[in-house]
Amino acid sequence: MATPNLTLINALRTTAKKLQDPTTPYQWGHMGTCNCGHLAQTLTTKTQAQIHQLAMARYGDWHEQTHDFCPVSGLPMDSLIAEIMNAGLSIDDFRHLERLSDEKILRQLPIEKRYLQHNLRNDVVLYLKTWADLLQQQLLDSMPVPNIEFTHQNTEKIMDYSSVAQ
Repeated sequence: MATPNLTLINALRTTAKKLQDPTTPYQWGHMGTCNCGHLAQTLTTKTQAQIHQLAMARYGDWHEQTHDFCPVSGLPMDSLIAEIMNAGLSIDDFRHLERLSDEKILRQLPIEKRYLQHNLRNDVVLYLKTWADLLQQQLLDSMPVPNIEFTHQNTEKIMDYSSVAQ
């Protein structure tokens, strides 16, 4: 699973918000406007047309492109994939996003919503939002929380602030 970080969490939320707009082009069979294509647009400076053009230099969808990924090939699509991976994604994340299939993400959904269709805009939005929530929780869980010892003096300060808020 992806490495939780603010850049990726923000990109997932931004992509979901963009896809909620019915005027945003979405086509699962188009490398620049599919599930991965939209996230790629958010994480890079590339347009949907540029992403599609890079992908057409080689065969296959995102799953096949990532299967053949080589970080040192110098191929434009491999460079794009590497750029996206710098945001914390793994190769498996691409494959799961393309099919909305990561079990860790799906388990966060109510049982009746766990059977998403990979080519339905609303299902993609739900998956992206759920993924962002999961990564955010993982990030929060990984942060050390200092052990705060309360004294009578600290408690009085807290009480003073709470009385101001009322």
